[in-house]
Amino acid sequence: MSQKKSQPGIANSYLAKPKSGNGRAILVLHAWWGLNPFIRKFCDRLAKQGFVALAPDLYHGAVASTIVEAKKIRSTLKREIVAKEIAQAAEHLRAMCAGKKRAIGVVGFSLGGYWALWFAEQKASAVAATVVFYASRNGDYRHSPSAFQFHLAERDDYVAAWGVKKLEKQLSAASKDAEFYIYPGTAHWFFESDRADAYNAQAAILAWSRTVVFLKKHVG
Repeated sequence: MSQKKSQPGIANSYLAKPKSGNGRAILVLHAWWGLNPFIRKFCDRLAKQGFVALAPDLYHGAVASTIVEAKKIRSTLKREIVAKEIAQAAEHLRAMCAGKKRAIGVVGFSLGGYWALWFAEQKASAVAATVVFYASRNGDYRHSPSAFQFHLAERDDYVAAWGVKKLEKQLSAASKDAEFYIYPGTAHWFFESDRADAYNAQAAILAWSRTVVFLKKHVG
């Protein structure tokens, strides 16, 4: 497996490839902690499953370890810049994986999950599969080309249950393939092994297995 820390036009991004050098393309969008070691390791895990995983750095080098730090860095984000950088990263990823017309998968965590849903809503996004960890977003998904999978905590101070219900109705009304999984006994960030206060190993193993199966099914 080969990795590079940056790619032309995408400063500080992280790329992980399988030994073959090619595979299904997956865009990974980090949580509000930034492009930290956990996200890099997640990309490496995807590469071992045969995916080409690219994680753009939406914080441009900044990484948070506490909630206070994360809130401060997140407050500096500008929506138009984030939207542009995600679109550029997706275009670059498709170009690496046999052409810009090839559909990709997107995996987003918390803040990244919100942006993954935004990107999937874009008609021209060419997203075949969107996997979201502990996030929701109100939107119009009628023209989205994506199938959806959600991994949600049973108790979540950051994701409102009513918001999830509304999202379920929106995806159903749009006739989208959507899987919703709620993991008993979990809280926000339960999948992230570096968050000792929230990590749930059993739930994380199950969510990982479901994610890999889903991405292999929908991303050509």
